[in-house]
Amino acid sequence: MLLKTLNSALIRVVYEICHSHPAGPECEKFYQGYKKTFEDYITAKVLPFLREKRDENLLQELVTRWNMHKVLTTWLVRFFHYLDRYFIGIRKLPTLNATSLLAFYKLVYVEMNDQVREVVISMIDQEREGEQIDQALVKNVLDIYVEIGEGSMTYYAKDFEEAMLKDTASFYSKKASIWIASLSYGDYMRKVEECIKKEEDRVSCYLQSRSRHKLLEVLHIFSYSRFLFCTLVVEHELRPTHATKLEEKKQLECGSASTNE
Repeated sequence: MLLKTLNSALIRVVYEICHSHPAGPECEKFYQGYKKTFEDYITAKVLPFLREKRDENLLQELVTRWNMHKVLTTWLVRFFHYLDRYFIGIRKLPTLNATSLLAFYKLVYVEMNDQVREVVISMIDQEREGEQIDQALVKNVLDIYVEIGEGSMTYYAKDFEEAMLKDTASFYSKKASIWIASLSYGDYMRKVEECIKKEEDRVSCYLQSRSRHKLLEVLHIFSYSRFLFCTLVVEHELRPTHATKLEEKKQLECGSASTNE
């Protein structure tokens, strides 16, 4: 009750100061103060904690700080709602929510993304090697890419998926070289199907499936509706690249089977 009363009182104060001049200097001061609040908070209370974290601890800290940032944004947007209704529209400025996201993007995202992306991709490769990872943590981190873009897939595709896709191709190219040299044709193909199934599960668990079509265009791979982008990468790396060797194995095994008959 006290918090609700305080909230209403602050909203009223902003209204009383700004309503007579919706595009005036007082509104400008509020808007700049709103923006500076986020910048100061991030610089003093967020970045120092993130900079000292590594590996999964970094991801956990990032998710925690991002959730706190969203809560802070929700409350401050309520306090300064009048600016969104009048001042921002008249001045053609970013909304209060967009201003908050932009502060996080410029101060946190730009500095930390390379490190965050490297940790996430490393965890995905660990899972491909059979290790257990915190899938919920990975999903929460990847959701930030979409949320910070206000639903747009731009940051996710540009700053994560492209690198993840290259890593996926490299990972399975190396695996295929090993498997083709050590497995029979039948065992190799069963291994391929197993990997495809796991990549489908991976997309369902934590990757952003909404980006599938864009990634298929980037890779110039036929867009089969029943395959997700990781599946197509796996098929591309594990089958066609080593087609000649596989065909040789197949012919040898088929010939051997016929002889035994």
